[in-house]
Amino acid sequence: MKKYIFIITILITSFLSAQSIGRVMKSNGTVLIKPMGAGTYSVDVKPGQAISNGDAIRVGDASFAVVIFIDDKSVVKIRENTDFQFVETTNTRSLIIDQGTTLHNVNKEGRTKAYRVETPVSVASVKGTEFSAFHDAVAGVDKFVGKSGNFDVFNTISGQTVNVGPGQKAVSNALGQLIPAPAQPGDYPEDPEGESPDQEDQDQQQEDRPEQQQNNQQPDVQQQQERQPQKRQVQENRVDSQQPSDPSATQQSAQEPPSSSAPKPKKPFNLGLGVGSATIDGNIYNQIALRPELSFGKLGIGLDLVVYIDNQGNVREDEWDEASDFIDKLLYIRWGEKSDPFWLRWGSLNNVTLGYGGLLGGYSNMMEFPSVRKVGINTGFGFGNFGTEIFLSNIKDFSRGGTLLGLRGTYKLSDAIPVKFGLNFVTDMNQFSGLKDSDKDTYPDMFDDFPNDKLLWNDTDGDGIADLNGGSEKPDKGWDIDGDGDNILDTEDSDLKLKPTPFSLKDNKATAQGFAFDVGYPILNSKSFSLEAYMEYNKLMFPKVAGDAYYSRKAMDGTGITIPGMRASLFSFLNMSFEYRIKQGFYVPQFFDGSYDLSRVVAEFGESGTIIRTKDQVLFADSTASINSAGMYGSVSANLFNLISFNASYANMKADTVEFNSFSTLINVNAENIPKLSVAQAYYQRNNDKNPFDFENPSINTVFGYKVGYEVSQGVSLIWDFRQFYRDTGTGLEPVKQTTIETAFDF
Repeated sequence: MKKYIFIITILITSFLSAQSIGRVMKSNGTVLIKPMGAGTYSVDVKPGQAISNGDAIRVGDASFAVVIFIDDKSVVKIRENTDFQFVETTNTRSLIIDQGTTLHNVNKEGRTKAYRVETPVSVASVKGTEFSAFHDAVAGVDKFVGKSGNFDVFNTISGQTVNVGPGQKAVSNALGQLIPAPAQPGDYPEDPEGESPDQEDQDQQQEDRPEQQQNNQQPDVQQQQERQPQKRQVQENRVDSQQPSDPSATQQSAQEPPSSSAPKPKKPFNLGLGVGSATIDGNIYNQIALRPELSFGKLGIGLDLVVYIDNQGNVREDEWDEASDFIDKLLYIRWGEKSDPFWLRWGSLNNVTLGYGGLLGGYSNMMEFPSVRKVGINTGFGFGNFGTEIFLSNIKDFSRGGTLLGLRGTYKLSDAIPVKFGLNFVTDMNQFSGLKDSDKDTYPDMFDDFPNDKLLWNDTDGDGIADLNGGSEKPDKGWDIDGDGDNILDTEDSDLKLKPTPFSLKDNKATAQGFAFDVGYPILNSKSFSLEAYMEYNKLMFPKVAGDAYYSRKAMDGTGITIPGMRASLFSFLNMSFEYRIKQGFYVPQFFDGSYDLSRVVAEFGESGTIIRTKDQVLFADSTASINSAGMYGSVSANLFNLISFNASYANMKADTVEFNSFSTLINVNAENIPKLSVAQAYYQRNNDKNPFDFENPSINTVFGYKVGYEVSQGVSLIWDFRQFYRDTGTGLEPVKQTTIETAFDF
């Protein structure tokens, strides 16, 4: 008896799995079916082909297919390069998509099963609606767009669910993010075939008549697909609005002459919406960032309205708890361009260069963004043959003793004799002012064991209880009775070793300053070719600091001369520069460079205690640093057929026995020419090292990173931004990695 029951069960199961659930109404091009249990797509599909439970369908390049379900007359249209499988149970109809795009018109009437569209990332549950589904298997990104009715989208990674209605979309990815947003023109895929399904149903009635006789009074399926323009609108590449902390901007060659081509007019309003993650102070936060940009003629305003949420759902309040925090919400304010009689940029600064860059070149105050938010100023004005420029890296540093300041003045003899003279002055008013001090107790966070408590600062054993006299006031729970954590009471410990009072900003100050004089003359200036000759004299000075046990410095100074210097531009396509440099004493070109904020101050923690070193002490620590040397510098940048642009620079300075080299490069791919790519760039910088190409052994002067953006749809991009630099801990170099993963919307 059991044998017969088993055989009957097998027969019933085979019958159910093999029964037809739909038919192919139309097909064009390469359309293949892989029957259930088969290993390959072997059945060439023709109109009228039956679809059985468990069948998988593949639609090739420049092809399409239309399938109608027999029971409820729901229709699914399958676009090119799509693979999915039909799977039905007693209560559920599932379309399991491996890759590609499908358009669905799901009927409520006559349907007895739940309708679902599944991908490896998401599940869309539908009651009765018209919508599209897209899955990118490589990026792990789904996009669902509603046309009529409502449906739910569930992210299988995070467990999040959103409801999508008409004119809305949901973007779901393998990182667990599920973002609802308004649908944009072009989001809903183009109908793969132009004929109305009404006519298709009439053509198909002959084949479906046996199944339709009991329902011949039921109205046919109505599916009205709007034709979308075949040419997608090209998305403007707005990397800065989506990720303002763009370190690659610091790699732009300071030697490039301005392009003769007119800049593209700015949109009057741009709105960037970013949803992703960010690492701040070593902690990972989910971030929701709204970054609108407003343009009114010469006036431009950029905002950075970001909320950081930890893994417990708590909002990070550090960005919103003080009145000064609201200054940080202004990413920038700009007026005009450098070619205007008056221009100004306030807030984020990138690629700031004074003159020919001998002192300050390619500087950025965004290298530590968003952990450290700086408010800089770069402005200038011209009157007659005179011109001026003012630069401040961070006005908030004035509360800690000063900031990096730059001044430049220029004078041109006349239009007939266009020789231009320039004079620069740069000073870091207090190199320690960049050290973060959250509780404002004058002890920087990197030395303060209680960075958020103004009254406490030392905890030798790290148990959260302050050492005896490790603060200005005795805490409520008292001082630590075993400060060094050796299980011996401090009063009975004959070998008690507690931390000394930390390094304080109150009693320490170090400055770095320099001035420069330059002369430039345009030899040729035409649309096809321009050539300029120049010379530059630079002086760097580091005054003596008596200091304390943590920091002291001897007086140092040095000079650098560029003679001659040449830079040229060919058809605004290829830019080149060459300099012969002479160096004497303690001098390096572009001392205030793009990575200056990262190497401004270094703390070395050793067994003998903590030692503070400024950038000049790190660069000139070697006994050979003051040796006079001479060498060549060259840079080149090009835009290759508007497909890819790059710039690179290299310097080689030699003395009798030593050699200093610098190298930086940036490669940027024009995303407009590559489908699904919104941004792609990589950069590398390493200055004043013996071998900047020794990639396996980086130094404190090394900075590199990349940014890649995948365009899920028009206006929606998944952006991966990675940056790495190095800090000297006293026992070796420690890599600092900053990664931001963001889903960015551009409305």
